[in-house]
Amino acid sequence: MIDIALIGTAAFLAGLVDAVVGGGGLIQIPVLFSVFPREVPATLLGTSKFAGIFGTATAAVNYARRVRVAWSAAAPAAAAAFALSFAGAYTVTKVPADFVRLLLPFILLAVAIYIFRKKDLGSIHAPVHSGWAERYFALAMGAGIGFYDGFFGPGTGSFLIFLFVRFFGFDFLSASAAAKVVNVACNLSALMWFGYSGHLLWQLGLLMAACQIAGSLVGTRLAIRHGSAFVRKLFLVVVSCLIAKTAYDAIAKWSL
Repeated sequence: MIDIALIGTAAFLAGLVDAVVGGGGLIQIPVLFSVFPREVPATLLGTSKFAGIFGTATAAVNYARRVRVAWSAAAPAAAAAFALSFAGAYTVTKVPADFVRLLLPFILLAVAIYIFRKKDLGSIHAPVHSGWAERYFALAMGAGIGFYDGFFGPGTGSFLIFLFVRFFGFDFLSASAAAKVVNVACNLSALMWFGYSGHLLWQLGLLMAACQIAGSLVGTRLAIRHGSAFVRKLFLVVVSCLIAKTAYDAIAKWSL
């Protein structure tokens, strides 16, 4: 019962954080691996994806009801992400992702420094693209993020928010709403692969999904109530945690 309570709490917090800025896997996946140390890693990742898609989809629907989602950018990006995540998943079976593991902390650090220095970035919603230009940029972004999510994965939600803010001119709240749509596509694509290969703990996944939904509802309400300034602050906190986690993983990998 203690293990179930621990996993449920982790899923709730992951859903809350993921709904605002992404990065819920930082909370949920380590708990799964600690509670089930002998389980196949792919099965735990598949179970996490199964729960995560419910939380992300709930956030996407909740945002759509209260925030104007930029579908002209989010929809093409989601379609490209769905398709390319398969390619990323296939590539990782052929090419090791070690070089990405090494580069990721530095990329995240650059993103954090850029956001921290640009105090006004993402405070005003002023889209810089429209029409076909917006669609082309969205397709390119979705393809790149989708491939990365299938190939490696950590920080996908945070990267999406940063790209929507930096290259599309969205405020942080609108960027978070659009990012959830693309995240759903990425998670669905990955879930199809994990489900097909049998790497799912269905009963545990359903329990975690219920907790993710609850956390997602709380997270989206916090983001909508407190606006872009709140999302920006939490974004920097989560990215800082990602930097520490990915740097630790990279050092541990190469010290073996």
